[in-house]
Amino acid sequence: MSSRSDPTIMRVCFIIFLLGVLVELCDGGITSGYVRGSDLPDDMPLDSDVFKVPPGPNTPQQVHITQGNHEGNGVIISWVTPSTPGSNTVRYWYENEKSKKHKEATINVYRFFNYTSGYIHHCLIDDLEFDMKYYYEIGSGKWERRFWFVTPPKPGPDVPYTFGLIGDLGQTYDSNRTLSHYEMNPGKGEAVLFLGDLSYADRYPLHDNNRWDTWGRFVERSAAYQPWIWTAGNHEIDYVPDIGETEPFKPYMNRYHTPYKASGSISPLWYSIKRASAYIIVMSCYSSYGIYTPQYKWLEKEFQRVNRTETPWLIVLVHCPFYHSYVHHYMEGETMRVMYEQWFVKYKVDVVFAGHVHAYERSERVSNIAYNIVNGLCEPISDESAPVYITIGDGGNSEGLLTDMMQPQPSYSAFREPSFGHGLLDIKNRTHAFFSWNRNQDGYPVEADSVWLLNRFWQAPKKTLVVAL
Repeated sequence: MSSRSDPTIMRVCFIIFLLGVLVELCDGGITSGYVRGSDLPDDMPLDSDVFKVPPGPNTPQQVHITQGNHEGNGVIISWVTPSTPGSNTVRYWYENEKSKKHKEATINVYRFFNYTSGYIHHCLIDDLEFDMKYYYEIGSGKWERRFWFVTPPKPGPDVPYTFGLIGDLGQTYDSNRTLSHYEMNPGKGEAVLFLGDLSYADRYPLHDNNRWDTWGRFVERSAAYQPWIWTAGNHEIDYVPDIGETEPFKPYMNRYHTPYKASGSISPLWYSIKRASAYIIVMSCYSSYGIYTPQYKWLEKEFQRVNRTETPWLIVLVHCPFYHSYVHHYMEGETMRVMYEQWFVKYKVDVVFAGHVHAYERSERVSNIAYNIVNGLCEPISDESAPVYITIGDGGNSEGLLTDMMQPQPSYSAFREPSFGHGLLDIKNRTHAFFSWNRNQDGYPVEADSVWLLNRFWQAPKKTLVVAL
């Protein structure tokens, strides 16, 4: 080879070296280039069809269901009658059954400043068969209403199941697009993991609780037919001492019940359930969670209860994210992360879903648990025993999207985009699950981001396969 070619070879090698250095310095993931409108979402007017009161005097409305026990073969059916208690009986039967069973609901009313709620009914039914379609009726006479739901399969390691994921929904035109988008998704979610911030009633004057009623009617078209698993967010706190309201979470806890006692919790704000092949732990970042608190003591025991040979997919729901790279709400979850991330790694949590940040982001598998006051190790590092952290606070609420991001993109961030949308978690078996995020502006089948998740307990650690569109 001639000596003339030597400088060319050296230049090529130098360029390759520089590229390698740049990759090391800018090793963040993908920041989507998708461009969307910057206007704040508009609330849907009160005369919108999605808020329509069902016909008839005192007809049940705001119907919704959630899981009613720990195993999955129970359901809590809830509804509101506006003017009188009405019938508190639920009539239910499985498909093709000739006789109907009956169960009675409890009824409660609450007051918030100058608002008095309707009569809120909650009926626990916990004698259902697994993997069965049930019909149920509420109300009476001409104005009774009928709905249906499907119970999940009995918990088992290779039971497939698909969860929808929605957070920070509100009641704007974009909220309606998100819910419609989820309903039309061919992936067909079977239950919704809701990541907190429901109605945003606290953004209206005097925390107008009529907006809890409109939201309940808005989501009924989905929540009456499949369970929504609730996580409390900051917009559920409703603590307003200036108008005499000093009981946190009053509207939320009166309206939306959870099966917390079945998992040994003392609060509806933190609890766990099994559903098919998943074990789901719901945490409350707006309740006390420091060492020795009830939530801490419960969670310490809860992780030890999980049997990964029965429910291999360990999922955590919490409103405030531990990892994200948007400027607003940055590091708000830091104290909770410091408390609990080591447990997430120790017990090999597969994925943590959060809301709060009004955008979408997915992390790499990272942890930041090595720090002590001597070693100074305080940077997130790649950790195959750590969960993927996914933020889906992009349901459509009136506060709008967050567009200011940390630059350059941190190495722990795999994909981020400030758009409204929803997610699907499609569990295939004990080793593989497929997660996808769908932005509202796309056609129904289009996934803007997706990733195969390999189970941390059953699958030998491998590099996660990522697909981004």
